[in-house]
Amino acid sequence: QVQLVESGGGLVQAGGSLRLSCAASGRTGSPYAMGWFRQAPGKGREFVAAINWSGGRTLYADSVKGRFTISRDNARNPVYLDMSSLRCEDTAVYYCAADRAYYRTSAYASDYDYWGQGTQVTVSS
Repeated sequence: QVQLVESGGGLVQAGGSLRLSCAASGRTGSPYAMGWFRQAPGKGREFVAAINWSGGRTLYADSVKGRFTISRDNARNPVYLDMSSLRCEDTAVYYCAADRAYYRTSAYASDYDYWGQGTQVTVSS
């Protein structure tokens, strides 16, 4: 079992930046690919970004490409999501997730085995 805890959310003005972190505990000795998803009020969960275990492969949603960067350090934990040029439409609860298929980067929520509780990001105009 892996527990994931997100942090770093908050209120920011449009055009600003935030860094989200996802810390894992529990069975962190096993390799995992990681992903970030988000859910805005009244909408479904949406893929944002993913990174494989080595950090050598990343995947982004078109809506965030060029503005968001997913990364993980040499210890593979935590995983970060650097968000810049934030827009009002980026407002959502952001969730990190872990995929036991550590070699891949998946955009499908159903591929992920563990989920955090989420952190709120609010972008004001």
